[in-house]
Amino acid sequence: MAGRRVLITGASKGIGRAVADKVTAAGDIAVGLARSAPAEFPGEFFAADLADRAATAEVLEQILAAGRVDAVVNNVGVARFGRIGSIDLDHLFLTYDLNVRAAVQVVQAVLPGMVEAGWGRIVNVSSLTTLGVAERTPYAASKAALEACTRIWATELAETGITVNAVAPGPIETELFRERSPIGSERERALLKNIPLQRVGTPQEIAHTIYALLDEDAGYITGQIIRADGGGSIAA
Repeated sequence: MAGRRVLITGASKGIGRAVADKVTAAGDIAVGLARSAPAEFPGEFFAADLADRAATAEVLEQILAAGRVDAVVNNVGVARFGRIGSIDLDHLFLTYDLNVRAAVQVVQAVLPGMVEAGWGRIVNVSSLTTLGVAERTPYAASKAALEACTRIWATELAETGITVNAVAPGPIETELFRERSPIGSERERALLKNIPLQRVGTPQEIAHTIYALLDEDAGYITGQIIRADGGGSIAA
């Protein structure tokens, strides 16, 4: 796979940045896409707010003008929470739009190049919460929709040389996770009760799983949801 361009959304930090580092270390070209540019990035970087459909379309044109995209990691996401009975419908719309619509828009833009090449890799980042976690309806439901997209696209693209899979992390050491679950907090302890490994995962561990699915030799894996969650899905 060396030298292929890998487009990573939400690439400025957390799991996305760890994937970019992994891609670059392996000799491939990381193409980062996020709302704001980091101080430094190990590859090409394009800034755009993926919550803006028009801005997303414009930046995708710029990315493709620079060359074909061989693989996509749909990592960008937003999390909103709420129990049924008190869910903010604006939050529901926001999570579906960014977590699902953006992934569809990105894939549809780069797909013609992959089909023409007869090779491609698409990896969607989902979540352990799709298996049922209280207060997560907006976030988990949007990620469950992304898992459904994964299976559908894998079927539709099976004869093109393009594979489509998803990685579903458990709690990971990111800014998004720590906003609600500070180190040593009761919320963190409650979450870790259901994680057999009894710890939060690292972005690098998820990046390793994602990159394995991008590999040339991963061509016989498609339509799968790989759960990298410290064992959190065992009893789910």
